[in-house]
Amino acid sequence: RKAAKHVNLVNIGTHTLRKTFGYHLYKQTGDVALLQKILNHSDPAFTLRYIGIDQDAMNKAIKEFKI
Repeated sequence: RKAAKHVNLVNIGTHTLRKTFGYHLYKQTGDVALLQKILNHSDPAFTLRYIGIDQDAMNKAIKEFKI
């Protein structure tokens, strides 16, 4: 928290770091099963939603949508 405060970030805690770790591990490896096990989740869909991958996919789809 001291480091976050030092660079003017608020609401940063261990949970934020856990999610950030998971997000970057998934982006580097693409291995949701491994990440699911590391985070002790029972469902890979929950793991993806937890780290924000579902939201990333939706944002990308909307951004790239053309008629």
